[in-house]
Amino acid sequence: MTDKASEPLEPEAHPVPHHLDVEDDDNYSRYLLYSKAEILFVLKALVQKGVMITVYFDGGNSFLLTSLNHIGADGNSLIFDYGSDDEMNRRALQADKLVFTTTLDKVKIQFSLKGLTQTTFEGRTAFGGKLPETLLRLQRREYYRLTTPIANPIKVSVDVILADGTKTTIEANMLDISGGGIGLMLPLSLGETFAIGNVFRDCKFTLPEEGQLVTALSVRNSFPVTTKTGSQYLRIGCEYVDLPGTRLTMIQRYITRIERERKARISGLE
Repeated sequence: MTDKASEPLEPEAHPVPHHLDVEDDDNYSRYLLYSKAEILFVLKALVQKGVMITVYFDGGNSFLLTSLNHIGADGNSLIFDYGSDDEMNRRALQADKLVFTTTLDKVKIQFSLKGLTQTTFEGRTAFGGKLPETLLRLQRREYYRLTTPIANPIKVSVDVILADGTKTTIEANMLDISGGGIGLMLPLSLGETFAIGNVFRDCKFTLPEEGQLVTALSVRNSFPVTTKTGSQYLRIGCEYVDLPGTRLTMIQRYITRIERERKARISGLE
């Protein structure tokens, strides 16, 4: 195991979980990835960043620290660091179910495997495993929210029924985006139409280099904003409703790419 994985584990930092999110299909099904390509995209990021992973087994009563070192050329096999505790390694190899949990760019990642084997990697003892069938990629609303470009704003198309009963399509500028929802800029006159709790179906927007997303949006907050020039607009916070995991992956890829580009520009100016 690498040196950082061998550091003492502080009990309060890794409490024994009372239940594991990846097993709670009812609450987290929309965050589950099923596509092999999407699962590999996340796992490759874990390899590239050398992220530490906690592995729970024995019903969550035992755990060890590891990291994902290698993904087979066929994308079906995984190699993990061996633990520093021989007894825990032995028990992990005997476990018929193990849950791997970590965070990547403030997003919680979990997946389970039906077993591990002992193998070698680069001359060292290691764990071998198969590609998981599903992967939980859980991003909550409190996680990172990206302010979208102002000069060339992303347009969100929303079908609405106005106060007089007229059906129309509103194009709103997107202010920000996260894995939980988006912020919109609207005229003050639409305050009643976009009242808190209202749900709008088949809202559409296109993320550059990712493609179009269609999702239902629920209004969670609404308040007027006055700009420095004295103009006013309505700032609406919306939450995705039943957003599929595949679409959540598109959003996170966009957020990660834009933030990386911004950091690169800032570094270039220093």
